[in-house]
Amino acid sequence: MLRSTILDAVHDGLRSLGVDQVPDGVTVERPANPEHGDWSTNAALVCSKLVGKNPRQLGQELMDLLERADIPHVERLDIAGPGFINFVLSPAWLHDVLVEVIDQGTDRYARPTFGEGTSVNIEFVSSNPTGPLHAGGGRWGAFGDSLARILSRCGYEPHKEFYINDRGNQTVLFGQSLTARKTGHAVPEGGYQGDYVSEWAAEMPDDVDPAQWGIARAIQEVRESLEGMHVTFDTWSSEKALVDSGAVEAAVQTLRSSGHIYEKDGATWLATSVEGDDKDRVIVKADGQFTYLLPDIAYHHDKFNRGDIVIDILGADHHGYVPRMKASMIFMGHEAGTYEAIIGQNVKLVRGGEEVKLSKRTGDMIAVDELIADLGPDVTRFAYLIQSIDTTQTIDIDLWKAQVSENPVFYVQYAHARIHSISREADKRGIVRNELDGVSLATLTNRNELAVLRHLLELEDVVAGAARDRAPHRITTWVRDLAAAFHSFYNDCPILPTNVDPELQQARLWLVEATRIGLSIGLDLLGVDAPEYM
Repeated sequence: MLRSTILDAVHDGLRSLGVDQVPDGVTVERPANPEHGDWSTNAALVCSKLVGKNPRQLGQELMDLLERADIPHVERLDIAGPGFINFVLSPAWLHDVLVEVIDQGTDRYARPTFGEGTSVNIEFVSSNPTGPLHAGGGRWGAFGDSLARILSRCGYEPHKEFYINDRGNQTVLFGQSLTARKTGHAVPEGGYQGDYVSEWAAEMPDDVDPAQWGIARAIQEVRESLEGMHVTFDTWSSEKALVDSGAVEAAVQTLRSSGHIYEKDGATWLATSVEGDDKDRVIVKADGQFTYLLPDIAYHHDKFNRGDIVIDILGADHHGYVPRMKASMIFMGHEAGTYEAIIGQNVKLVRGGEEVKLSKRTGDMIAVDELIADLGPDVTRFAYLIQSIDTTQTIDIDLWKAQVSENPVFYVQYAHARIHSISREADKRGIVRNELDGVSLATLTNRNELAVLRHLLELEDVVAGAARDRAPHRITTWVRDLAAAFHSFYNDCPILPTNVDPELQQARLWLVEATRIGLSIGLDLLGVDAPEYM
């Protein structure tokens, strides 16, 4: 890649100026303002103290060397601010990007390989199986599934997992609530309300265990809701089955062997504070009952059988959970850093300018299947993925339902559909796209054409960054930017009219195809359809 070539030239220049060991902080990045150039390096600022020179002076000396280095496609170098060196490149380098996109296609373009040989277990959405999945949980579903897609594109082997909390008092109460509704009695104190309990009770056969039947019914509901937005799992793990298997007792023995268990006040404690937790934690109470933490430790240990790295996607109230689980995994023999936790924030739904909090069917929240029915799966997923999961989110249902340019997913999908419309219209007019190696791309010099190519160039870096930082919203931002650039190109650069120069027409047709490839990749990573008609 050209950036690597530029970075190598920067390193060579620094060594010529007396920097024997180039610091890792020396980078070549895209400037925030495209008017400053195509690439920029901070080399002079990072290395000025090493050679005892003012950054601006070192920058000028380095720029003089780089101008003589004959770097491909570099038309001009500028020095800016305290010593940044900006590289202004010829359009030809972006024409090479177009060729690369076409040659590699949707299967191979923007496919980093740094994850090869590493498996990743991603657990997300996990909840008590006592009712429909709430709309907030849908955010976790979209995020986890998209993250798995992104990691897979970078060579990782992702394994998606849902943990079913199917033991404990909540499941007992749920079974009692179903029985009460079925027999016409009052729901027990602390039991489950909402019309869905009555609906399910009416379905429940007479000769079943209400709690077990209710758990299965809830899992079915959650599974169908998630599948409705293209989210599936490789494994559905049962807490009850885990405990029944003896895995919890085995975990206790492993923890004892680690030397981090002690007895106090009749309870069994785990010394998680030695690994950064704010205090030690009880894992077995004085009455012999497990705390919730112990089965979780056993479960996370088991998940390493399905991933070299284990990632939890957790709710907003789980900040305190993370350090104790990190400590526990170290005690269980796993390397520090192989367990990760991502904390998501809550979702607020707005309709008609008013916050929507309750649903008659559930009684206390809006279920994700209600949101999907309102918006459709593509819009729902895109809405969930439009911003970082660690920020509180507001979804304006009216805006997302509208097919207008202000609706981000409509704007992006319309760009993809417009591309197919161009192809259909070209066929009607008898316009054939020639083989790429016979087309002159030098005609692509319009700023809108080059803007599309710059966005396509960025895709591999965006995918890599989204994987490393666990940040699917970066893909959402990228597809929106590419769609905006394409719409501007479409409006400013005629493609099919008879008065368009034939050479330019051919180049623009290939630019349209390259854009289709980029949008297809991005939308697939988000789990959103790329429509041919709208």
